[in-house]
Amino acid sequence: MGNWQLDPYHTQVEFSAKHLGMMTVRGHFAEVSAKADIDPDHPETSSVEVTIQTVSIRTHNETRDKDLRSSNFLEVDKYPTITFRSTGVEPAGENRYTLTGDLTIKGNTRPVSLRVLKYGEFNDPAMMGHRIAYSAEGKINRKEFGLSFNMMLDGKFVVSDEIQIMIEGELVEQKQEAESAST
Repeated sequence: MGNWQLDPYHTQVEFSAKHLGMMTVRGHFAEVSAKADIDPDHPETSSVEVTIQTVSIRTHNETRDKDLRSSNFLEVDKYPTITFRSTGVEPAGENRYTLTGDLTIKGNTRPVSLRVLKYGEFNDPAMMGHRIAYSAEGKINRKEFGLSFNMMLDGKFVVSDEIQIMIEGELVEQKQEAESAST
């Protein structure tokens, strides 16, 4: 097992929801950190913990972002982070896995399942280090996490209950910690 951390310059944590059942609104979180124990030869033994700063939510519309940070949705002053802690990894095909874990939003913890695809592995000790890139996708029902704001216009909900999650990231092996742990 090795100690790995997300490369913040090569990581994207994105989400999408439907507006009025029509338009897809996309956003992302700009401040994400993760640490993982990964055995590249036995990914099913891996684990990951992710922390997202809720104030870093961005949707390309500052008015909407302020609303998402407010008590209508994330309540960033009271709940500054979203966390995910993995509980299992199951093989699901070549370079594919099902990652299960506990997602906590606004103090509400629920199990989630993500479809994971390993993009590749790169090892250049002199420059970029040992890296593994993954994508993960899934969906949640926002109401299960206390995001219960509801508004209807002309018989349509302004925000869908279903939220799609899309993640891409490069994890970098932390050499110093890995070496000192083995000595």
